[in-house]
Amino acid sequence: MDAERITALSDVPTDSTVCFRVTDDSDETQEAILVRTAPVATDGGDPVSEDGVSCWLNYCQHFTHIKLDKGSGAPMRDGEVVCANHGAYFAADSGRCTFGPCEGAYLTDLEVTVEDGDVYLTDDDYAFVGLGPVETDDCDRASSSNVEF
Repeated sequence: MDAERITALSDVPTDSTVCFRVTDDSDETQEAILVRTAPVATDGGDPVSEDGVSCWLNYCQHFTHIKLDKGSGAPMRDGEVVCANHGAYFAADSGRCTFGPCEGAYLTDLEVTVEDGDVYLTDDDYAFVGLGPVETDDCDRASSSNVEF
């Protein structure tokens, strides 16, 4: 298996997320989040989530500079990830925004699988870097405000 271990499935909470770092083909480091989901099978098709975990790039579809998980876990409510900046809700199993200013948009997914109780990154477009958020320079004064002028 060419998969890279991220963490144990038991370490992915049901009421929050796990943040980790990945690189893409351009060697850009990005953040992704693991989200617990209930295994849901569909009739006639593939299961939505056979392993009970989904993975998304860690940004809101409304303002893509806004992180869902700011380093200590994203809030969740009734099986949905909540953007704390403006209240958008994203279904944990599909990434679809069900409420908020980006309703109908989808989070960007990464392929993961669970084997022997561990979560592995299996997406050919990304490589696992490590757990936790991207380190930022203490002098970085870039605004994270979502106020438009």
